[in-house]
Amino acid sequence: MSDEFYITRCLELAALAMGNVSPNPMVGCVIVADGQIIGQGYHQHYGKPHAEPNAISSVIEKYGNQAQELLKKATAYVNLEPCAHFGKTPPCADLLVKHQLKKVVIGNRDPFASVDGKGIEKLKNAGIEVVSGILDAECRHFNRRFFTRIKQQRPYIILKWAQTANGFFATADGHQKWISGNLAKRLAHQWRTEEDAILIGKKTALMDNPQLTAREWPGKNPIRLVIDKNLQVPQSNHIYNNEAKTIIFNEIKTDLVDNIHYIQMEDMHFYLGQKIAFQLYLMDIQSVIIEGGVNILKQFLETNLWDEARIFSSANSWTEGIASPSIGGNLTEQIQIGPDKLSIYINSINP
Repeated sequence: MSDEFYITRCLELAALAMGNVSPNPMVGCVIVADGQIIGQGYHQHYGKPHAEPNAISSVIEKYGNQAQELLKKATAYVNLEPCAHFGKTPPCADLLVKHQLKKVVIGNRDPFASVDGKGIEKLKNAGIEVVSGILDAECRHFNRRFFTRIKQQRPYIILKWAQTANGFFATADGHQKWISGNLAKRLAHQWRTEEDAILIGKKTALMDNPQLTAREWPGKNPIRLVIDKNLQVPQSNHIYNNEAKTIIFNEIKTDLVDNIHYIQMEDMHFYLGQKIAFQLYLMDIQSVIIEGGVNILKQFLETNLWDEARIFSSANSWTEGIASPSIGGNLTEQIQIGPDKLSIYINSINP
């Protein structure tokens, strides 16, 4: 089998931890000897063992006393450079050196300053052959949330909305009216389990009283983020229940009440998107879905502060309403989700 085959397997393993390892990257590891996979593993939860120790443990568990000799002639495949520093776990590069693997094949070099080539250097200095850059673009896209956080010092930002066939976003009178169907709703709830946080503005909180949970898909609820400058959303609103950690960006106070975190900001009418993005970076929030109203979405679009847009278009048309935001970027995919069409755009200006 080719290097690309095994790196693809690493990505398949790593994807099993989607939504559970942030702000760490998703990493899988496959260990091969004599043309056979003898062990594999992935980073399952933040703060727990990384992919490489889990893969090596699987070899030891399966082969017992024969494991060490097998590892000495084995190749380890990993989609991201093995770490070289002590964090919540010991360095994975040191573990591979300890077990004297013959070769390590890597997808991406790790951009994190404490690694960034140091893991590769440790392996080479120990006499281990290293090959890197296998499926580099695919691996980078796979861990695009991690790369965005490290390189741009902000979370990966996903814009999401639904619109009618003729481009209306919401009713003109402000009453709630569903646009997309049940399958689209379930998919949106799956997305919530995969990202760290979800953001809305005051108007959406007041008009829709959303729960912002993943109740229609198994998995964790995202952190709820609400922009409420003057704290006008009533405490009876769903966002104040105890189903998820909730952060309220406002100009009045900084406080912590149970699961509600109030974060005070100055002059929220200036550079709001940039301020929120940097605050989320400081809080180790690696990705956010923005499901706010037109004004919130436009603020992120007009400042080019977005990475991906996911837009549902229904088959139905309205005679009037509030127009949807206009989107640039590259249309990369269109999928039929029941009666709705999902269009996915990538911001072509971002690196």
